[in-house]
Amino acid sequence: MSLPDYKSTGKQSTAPVQSKSQVVQLNIGGHVFSTTLGTIRKFPNSTLADLFNGSSKLRMDSEGRYFIDRNGTHFGLILEYLRSEKVPTEHLQEVHKEALYYDIKPLAKAIEDMPQIFGETVGRQQFLARVPNYRENLEVIVKVARAEAIASRYSKIIVCVLRTEDDLARYNDAIDNIDTPKESVVRFGPWKAPASVEDLLDCIRMDIEAKGYKVKIEPHNIDKGFLFKSYNFFYKLTFTWW
Repeated sequence: MSLPDYKSTGKQSTAPVQSKSQVVQLNIGGHVFSTTLGTIRKFPNSTLADLFNGSSKLRMDSEGRYFIDRNGTHFGLILEYLRSEKVPTEHLQEVHKEALYYDIKPLAKAIEDMPQIFGETVGRQQFLARVPNYRENLEVIVKVARAEAIASRYSKIIVCVLRTEDDLARYNDAIDNIDTPKESVVRFGPWKAPASVEDLLDCIRMDIEAKGYKVKIEPHNIDKGFLFKSYNFFYKLTFTWW
């Protein structure tokens, strides 16, 4: 069965797609692929297979190719897995995201079992889920840093990391002695997980740098004399803009 001959962008296909050997032309967000219907339907319960079950109204591009409005940069790796069941070894995070989107469960599971992704999802992400307001705090840090970047090469943000409930009990005394306005200090913790303060700081750095920022983290030391009661809760994040 040949593809419907649509010549104007935005048309929809209502013709059934049946034969497994039928050649299918795909346009995934501007990336063009050729495959067979059998390959696309490799996993019948997937969302991708369901799109080609004959009842979905897929859009067609101006060349008569089936159009899916999604970034197709890594779809070739998805297609290769459907053809050969070869699990990719590169761009794992991105391919995993696409496997979840198209509901290709065997591929998603295979990637999740790989050491790189296993450590991220089972280790790091499970830890961060136990740190109250972690994602929200990251957004605050970036927002404040950007606000302080005007006519400046650096932005400096103070964060307070409280590992335990005992640290939290000492927080008020600690914040009263810091040389920074209280409202500008971003607080993390406490959390119930084996991960250390250094582990959390590594996560903060990794996630901020993943957004494209250059940041350095170091202890924020306050020298107020011999009688000053010191706390090691505070760290300085330095954003470098140029």
